[in-house]
This record gives sequence, C-alpha cells and structure tokens, in this order.
Amino acid sequence: MNPHPRDHDEGASPSLFEQSHEPAVDHGLRHRLYRVFFHHEDRAERNFDLWLIVAILASVLVVMLDSVPSVKARWHDALYVAEWFFTLLFTVEYLVRLWVVKRPLRYATSFFGVIDLLAILPTFLSVLFPGSMSLTVVRILRLLRIFRVLKLVEYSSEAGVLIQSLMRSRRKIAVFVATLLTITVIFGALMYVIEGPAHGFTSIPTGMYWAVVTMATVGFGDIAPGTPLGRFMTSVLILIGYSIIAVPTGIYTAELARTMRERDRMHVRCPECGLPEHESDAWHCRKCGRTLPNDGDA
Repeated sequence: MNPHPRDHDEGASPSLFEQSHEPAVDHGLRHRLYRVFFHHEDRAERNFDLWLIVAILASVLVVMLDSVPSVKARWHDALYVAEWFFTLLFTVEYLVRLWVVKRPLRYATSFFGVIDLLAILPTFLSVLFPGSMSLTVVRILRLLRIFRVLKLVEYSSEAGVLIQSLMRSRRKIAVFVATLLTITVIFGALMYVIEGPAHGFTSIPTGMYWAVVTMATVGFGDIAPGTPLGRFMTSVLILIGYSIIAVPTGIYTAELARTMRERDRMHVRCPECGLPEHESDAWHCRKCGRTLPNDGDA
C-alpha cells in the first residue's frame, strides 16, 4: 500500500497575519466583543470589519487633505476635529481589544497590536510636537487586516518565506552595505580633495552624497566634477555602481531558492539506505527506491 502524502508545513509557526489570541472569558458581553473584534464568520463580525476598514480609509484621507494648503486653509478646523474623532475611536477599539483577550500584553506586542498603537500615538504626540500628526498615515497599515477579512491568510505563509529568506541573508547584505559605505566614504573624500569647494564639493559629507547618487546611477547633476581627474573618478564610480547593483538581488534570490527547496523537502530517513531528505510528495526513496515510512520517525 502506498504511503500518504505528507504535510511538510505541519507544525509551522503562524505568519504575521495568522496570530490568534484567546478570549479572556467564554461567555457574556466580553466574549461577544471578542468574537466581533477578532473573528470574521457571522454577519455582525464581517460588518464590523467592513466599517473598520472604512474608518481607516476615511482617517487617512483626512490626514492627506489636511496637508493640502488650499484645503487646510478652508477646512482645517473640521479636519482637526475629524482627526481627533477617528483617533479617539481607534483608541477605544484598541483598549477594548486589550480588554477582551486573555493575554493583553501578548496582543500589545503582536504585529497588529503594535500597528494599532502606532495608529493612535501620533495624534496624541501632536499635542507636544505639532508636526507629528502627519505620521498618522501609518494607520493605513491597519488595512493589512483585510487578509483575514477576505480569508487570504493562506497566502501570508508565502510572505513568511520571503521574510525568512531576507533574515537568512541579512549578514551577507550587511557586509555588502558596509562595503558600499566604505566606497562612499573613500570616493567622497577623494572628490573633496580633487574638486574642492570651487566645483560644489564643499565638504566630505557633500562628496559622500555625490558618491551615493553617482554609484546608484541616478545622477541628479546638482553636483558635477569639473576637472579631468574628477571626471575619471566619476567614470570609475559609475562602473563600480553598475558592477555591484545586482549583488543584493543575487544574494536574496539565492537564499530564497534555498528556503523554498528546504520547505519542499521532508526529513524522512530511508530505512534501506539511510538517505535523510526527500521531496515532500515522495513515496519512494530517490536513491534506492525503497518505500518510505509514513510516520517520518524511521
């Protein structure tokens, strides 16, 4: 009899969009509010999600309109009141979420808990720092809840693969970034010495800014070399930029391929030849052809 296919994702840790929280109580108003705020099955729960999304979009629109001078001059007071209304509304929602879960600190430190807090903090901070209210546009991130509302959480596991690959390649990318910074400092200092203030290179940081723009092949043209040696150094830096611009992409792609290969393998040892890894849907050993065990313990 053929073995059954294995589920290689069994036991995997939940993704950012799949974190669950237990209710504080199993009956009464508190439990009902927990169902409305954290579940999406019945009509009332889905309606709450819908209105929440509408409120998030409206609050972001208010902040955006308040940044337009002509609109702000005419409607600033109304937009200011509307912003505080949405902030207080989201504050009550955040506090209720903390109240209805069994472990409030776990929710507060979760991905969505942090996003919910960041959505209301800028408005309160604006009392002390007036310009910070514009940061309330961060609440657009709360729309990530739509993954749950639309039952798209199964796709979020794919986002987990991308994040895992990025984390695994972080050291290589850090070395690459350090190399870029070294090149930037060296060429910035060289151009400061070669060109000097006469051609716009008034300091080493200014030369570093020019080096970043040049190496990224953007070339704003606000600072340009005027001497033959300076132009030669510019040409060298442009070639360096073209040579290394694909390096981080290659590093990440290699780690992504490695992560996907590992995810598609299962750790089942062949009882005949001892080969430890096989494809997730394999029924027979890819080396000796022996039927693989079902339990994965052999």
